Amino acid sequence: MHETHAGPAALFLFTVFLLLAARFGALVERAKQPAVLGELLAGVGVGALFLVPGFPWPEAMRTDGFLHLLAEFGVILLLFKAGLESNVAQMRAVGARALLVALVGVFLPFFGGWATSTILFADAPAILHVFIGATFTATSVGITARVFADLAFSNAKEAKIVLGAAVIDDVLGLIVLAVVAGMAQNAGAVDPWAVGKTALAAVGFLAGAVLLGSLIAKPIGTALSRVHEGVGMKMAFALFFCVAFAHAASFAGLAPIVGAFAAGLVLDNVHFARFRRPELSVKLRAWARALRGSAHHPTAQAMEEEAERAEHKHVEDLVEGVAAFFVPIFFVYTGMQVDVRAFLDPGVLGTGLLLSAVACFGKATAGWAAGRGSDPLIVGIGMVPRGEVGLIFAGLGKQLGVVNERTFAILLVVIILTTLVTPPVLGWLIRRKQVRDTARGNVIPLEAA
Repeated sequence: MHETHAGPAALFLFTVFLLLAARFGALVERAKQPAVLGELLAGVGVGALFLVPGFPWPEAMRTDGFLHLLAEFGVILLLFKAGLESNVAQMRAVGARALLVALVGVFLPFFGGWATSTILFADAPAILHVFIGATFTATSVGITARVFADLAFSNAKEAKIVLGAAVIDDVLGLIVLAVVAGMAQNAGAVDPWAVGKTALAAVGFLAGAVLLGSLIAKPIGTALSRVHEGVGMKMAFALFFCVAFAHAASFAGLAPIVGAFAAGLVLDNVHFARFRRPELSVKLRAWARALRGSAHHPTAQAMEEEAERAEHKHVEDLVEGVAAFFVPIFFVYTGMQVDVRAFLDPGVLGTGLLLSAVACFGKATAGWAAGRGSDPLIVGIGMVPRGEVGLIFAGLGKQLGVVNERTFAILLVVIILTTLVTPPVLGWLIRRKQVRDTARGNVIPLEAA
């Protein structure tokens, strides 16, 4: 459990310190790397400061409850924003591919991790090998989603496949975790009832969330617009929808980010039709009307198009303003969880490097399940980072007594490396594709992608 270890003033100061660290981390953009890589590395640096004698904040800040809460809200907003940039029709179009990528992306890492573990830890009990394989099935979609956002790639087909596969991956990972945890608690036996209940709850939530959200979003938006049609109510409605679905997902045993993504997926611009238009679009339309019939007709047309874009993207722009505060905190906080001392043991580092290669290969290979018309490496590498999801798996193994301190440190190396290697590699692959598409004349406007 995360507890608060400092007073409000110290926590607020440290929060702003993390935001400042994130801005320094963004310097990696000068090296043509996604900003998220710099934020993660900045977090690693902040975490290393806790080891310096005389550092003004205690090491307990690394797991402080208040900071953990801010970080969790950041990743919830990130996935909500990713959902807003998609819609149910787009996700349905890549649904079959996303399902196949998720299935392969769970199967290969699980058996790769299990088989490698039986070789490296031959004398260990079988449950350890199974648990390492289960940990390898995790995917931290928040990191990949941020890379897509940093490089204006969120509307590409590959991004839709990865996001869809990651949601399915979360459900499959939950089922695998339930099986392994049950085996650990029941001397290796599997409880079919517990597994079935977990699977049913996960699938039922996803289907119910999309259906219910599609039905209730418009009437709720209409009712709230009658109370007040301003920007404040508009943003409050969107954020309430986001956190309500995130809480519902948590209640169903799923990660809150799954609910947040589902909420963004079902919210459509039509649900905000009765709210006041953005001030910018009102001005643009007025100026366009004044120019109609004059020699500046093309300019008027451009103004109308920009006004349309401002109206269509207004909710996303409002959420972006809030996310700009919370999302960097999540990535710096995730980087802070890295204990650099884990890299000082050559045995731990060497074993971790080998397992990291297996973990990367299993997920990267899943990209070829996306089929023709998409870049398999972008899809596969997008599934590689384990991040906070991998930490949850490894932490549970330690809590159940399946994973000892040394094995936990090895898993930590795997989680760190798969998390840090993804942004630069994925960024290079995306830029290569964008250059190739530009050369072929296949550039698709973001709004139409």
